[in-house]
Amino acid sequence: MFSRFCLGALFALGAFSSFYATANEGHFAGQQLRHIATYFPGRMVGSPAEMLNADYLQQQFRQWGYESNKRNFTARYQYKSQDGRLNDRSVTATSVIAARAGEVPQQIVILAQADTYLPQSDADRQKNRGGLTLQGVDDNASGLAVMLELAQRLQSTQLHYSLRFVALSGSSLHGEEDYLARMKPEEKKNTLLVVKLSDLITGSKLWFNSGANTPEPVARQTRDRALAIARSLHIPAATLGKAVKSEPATEAFDKAGIPLLSVRAANWDKKGRLLRTTNSHFPQGSCQQQASCDNLAWIDRWLPGRIERRTHDSVAILLPLIRELANPQPNA
Repeated sequence: MFSRFCLGALFALGAFSSFYATANEGHFAGQQLRHIATYFPGRMVGSPAEMLNADYLQQQFRQWGYESNKRNFTARYQYKSQDGRLNDRSVTATSVIAARAGEVPQQIVILAQADTYLPQSDADRQKNRGGLTLQGVDDNASGLAVMLELAQRLQSTQLHYSLRFVALSGSSLHGEEDYLARMKPEEKKNTLLVVKLSDLITGSKLWFNSGANTPEPVARQTRDRALAIARSLHIPAATLGKAVKSEPATEAFDKAGIPLLSVRAANWDKKGRLLRTTNSHFPQGSCQQQASCDNLAWIDRWLPGRIERRTHDSVAILLPLIRELANPQPNA
């Protein structure tokens, strides 16, 4: 499927790197990360903060000329009380979708989770998992922020393939399955790639993984190309190859047969096993769902400069990659 990208003639890697790699890349993403974390903490599914965040994202996309709309779906889950009782609950998730049409209907989708963790038990609340104070810097203001800078920088780029940006809410409540269910068969067929951005800050390095069912030629043109760009820029990056077990959240698109590139920071070894870090404040390399540490004050204190460095690295790799894929050069 992805062979339609026709990436035969690429820029020489050295000239390519100097052209795209500027010190300013990631600066806007860093600003957006801090804005989202500060002004929209506790952006849980169905919360006022989630809806305000959606309004803000839509405003950003529209000012750059994208067609943008909000999409709602009802998510249901069971809440477990301290006495063990299960109560059925429902919430309305609000996602934001923005698009620019290319010369052909085939599209590349850049996706990031928009909401923070929703406590689903009394135990969650007692452990300070999720809730109204969770800024969700790493999970996942980082993915949203990088997505916004990519959208800003690509607003006037010539496109052969269409671009679609999806700030998806309710990911932990089957949001991806709902998104897929609403896609028409022709749209699924025309989706050449989904680039999923998540948890880009606290992990020791960036990882670029393909879906288990992503065709190998596509993996070479996406995952391997991203790693080549990272090497040219001296940015630490790695891959597990085709990883699903280490990233169960990527399975929905993979099972649907849509090529996938997952981008995230993590502390894995080459076999996908989780490693402890030397930083005692992030022993597992993550503060996922924890309001006490997935916040600006904690990360700036114990990982100084990490936010700015990682947003820069993410944009510096992904921007030229998506430019190549969205507007491939003809074979020489």
